[in-house]
Amino acid sequence: MSVAPCDRPDLLVFDWDGTLMDSIALICRCLEAAFAYAGLPGRSEADYRSIIGLGLNDALARLAPEADATARERILEGYRRCYFAADPEDTPLFPGVEDSLRSLREAGFTLAVATGKARRGLDRALAAHPSLGSLFAVTRCADETRSKPHPQMLQEILAATGTAAGAAWMIGDTVHDVAMARAAGVAALGVSCGVDDVATLMREGAFAVLSGPTELPRFLQAL
Repeated sequence: MSVAPCDRPDLLVFDWDGTLMDSIALICRCLEAAFAYAGLPGRSEADYRSIIGLGLNDALARLAPEADATARERILEGYRRCYFAADPEDTPLFPGVEDSLRSLREAGFTLAVATGKARRGLDRALAAHPSLGSLFAVTRCADETRSKPHPQMLQEILAATGTAAGAAWMIGDTVHDVAMARAAGVAALGVSCGVDDVATLMREGAFAVLSGPTELPRFLQAL
């Protein structure tokens, strides 16, 4: 069941990968490389896509439940080697994202990020887009708190911004984003530019699904 949205939220919390950044292909490629690095059989692309949004440790618990601690550490090492060796141009923001976020900030909305990325990964992404970081009041990463779909990450953002759950929207592209929002009592707005499609996001509990985050300013103006 979806959480009903307020008419005009004070706080907009964005997922990162697949929501603001076009990074799904790189993540899948690096997961494939990571399993090869660890000497393990690869998984399907559908399997890789299904864990995007989770913290890496939680992702590996689903992708490789049979792997022992040593094997999981090799997978993690392989993933980090691949991801941080990639050119930042391999993971661009979706077109128009920065202008859209800036217009939302100028319209008085508080912006935040709740991501399954590790802090090192998010900092790298923000460094590649230096004017973006100042738009966000707070960011939370999976290695700093509980991984999605647990609500703790979102609850910490609400506390840090002094926002009630009913005055916030969570914007994301995966069922993990929607499930986290629902568990925190926050309305979830889906975007279909990343992992999960419209029907899946609506079934999980999104109150609406946009084709991408650049539709959000117009969507809010129409309320």
